[in-house]
Amino acid sequence: MRTEATPILLPENAGNVLLALARAAIAREFGKARPAAEDALWLREQGACFITLTCEQKLRGCIGTLRAHRPLAEDVTANAVAAAFHDPRFKPLTADEFDVVAVEISVLSELAPMTFTDERDALAQLRADIDGLVFQYGHHSSTFLPQVWENLREPAEFMAHLKYKAGLPPDFWHHEVTLSRYTVAKWRETGNG
Repeated sequence: MRTEATPILLPENAGNVLLALARAAIAREFGKARPAAEDALWLREQGACFITLTCEQKLRGCIGTLRAHRPLAEDVTANAVAAAFHDPRFKPLTADEFDVVAVEISVLSELAPMTFTDERDALAQLRADIDGLVFQYGHHSSTFLPQVWENLREPAEFMAHLKYKAGLPPDFWHHEVTLSRYTVAKWRETGNG
């Protein structure tokens, strides 16, 4: 069983293309036209991404897909619109916010199931600033992108918050817990947010 996430191979200009695509999708919802190239062959490959929106360095929306199930271009546009208008934690983005919100895109590798004997073993395998993590136990599940390591530096703290996000106590552990890791290629707009 593979336990390392395979890095994503994208062209050098992928960040510019994907950010423009995400912003154009949000702009369309406001009736604005924005240029975005959607015809590159690599955009037709299946891909999974998260779109994160920030205003003044504060989270304004984040929606994504853990497993590739549609062309990357479709995943980007759908998740951009969802992050802007359908994240249940926030009110829909306003036209005024559109010009100041910063868009960040994270393209995910395939999920790689982890093998571990207990929580201590799992924590020892985590790679700060590299691993995104999916926590699952029964109907409880949650994920953190690798960017969350910026605020939760210690593996035990990272895991405790991930369990809390899944609706479980931070000290919860059970032998049926499953973990999968992934990596991301990410880009963020400069000058906004």
